[in-house]
Amino acid sequence: MKQIIQEPTNSVSVIYCRVSSFAQTQKGHGLESQEVRCREFARAKGYEVVRVFSDAAVSGSLIDRPGMNAMLSYLRTLKKSGRRVVCVIDDISRLARSIHAHLELRSAIAATGANLESPSIEFGEDADSLFVEHLLAVVSDNQRGKNAQQTRNRMTSRLQKGRWPFAAPFAYRHAESGEKGILVRDEPNASIVQEALEGFAAGRFVSAAEVRRFIEAHPLLPKRKSRRVSNWLVPQLLTSPIYAGYIVKEDWDVSLRKGAHEGLIDFATFQRIQDRLAGEKRAASRTDVSNDFPLRGAVACAHCGHGLTSCWSTSKTGAKHAYSMCFNK
Repeated sequence: MKQIIQEPTNSVSVIYCRVSSFAQTQKGHGLESQEVRCREFARAKGYEVVRVFSDAAVSGSLIDRPGMNAMLSYLRTLKKSGRRVVCVIDDISRLARSIHAHLELRSAIAATGANLESPSIEFGEDADSLFVEHLLAVVSDNQRGKNAQQTRNRMTSRLQKGRWPFAAPFAYRHAESGEKGILVRDEPNASIVQEALEGFAAGRFVSAAEVRRFIEAHPLLPKRKSRRVSNWLVPQLLTSPIYAGYIVKEDWDVSLRKGAHEGLIDFATFQRIQDRLAGEKRAASRTDVSNDFPLRGAVACAHCGHGLTSCWSTSKTGAKHAYSMCFNK
């Protein structure tokens, strides 16, 4: 059957497209395919397409979106033109994936004076049309929830097998092949972190601040805009069992277990680090810690590798002398 194309009308249209993940921008039902379908719909209706707006890798449960906000602002300017304005979406799920977001955005578009149209659903203001629209929005919301639940179930399964389905922690990267969630060493960061953790466990570094300074000053640390290490990174390095080859995710009911990856340190070294951290929390404040000895603990003994301690000593003549020493036999 030959398609009937309407003559141009006094209506102008804008197109809105959205995908929830970066992968969808590259394949499948991506932004480009949505735009093509919407343009075909507008052409069949005789609408002039004046702008295309999109949100890439944005959840459908969100209301505040860069592309959507830009489109609403543009629709408000078109309201003054006196022409009929139409907002075209490919499917109701492209507008929103939650009933709350759908109702909010539907009202926002209506407030600009634009009409919402789609090749997949006929929008209307009568009771039956609104019922069907809201029903489809609820179904889309439910589908989003089920997708999220299935994704979490898959990730939990990988955790239970000792895999890490989240972003790779510092000094690790995900293996490029094989089962998803396998971590491998990311050099040279892995060797730098390994030396830092072993140094803290052995007493070479006496505080998290010294570990941080060691990492920042390491000559092999990859160049970047700033060599400063984030405040949260060192506590994570010292307390996360993932660096000992173990995995735990208590908020997902996944207890401590051996991971499928190689640890940077063994579990005994990790436990010594935890004992040292616990000891630091119980230790009383020291009165001899001052700017007089900025390298206390950072300088290691040439014989055993333990961090040297420092103090002032007063001679018989009353003169004060600075000493660095090691008490490890």
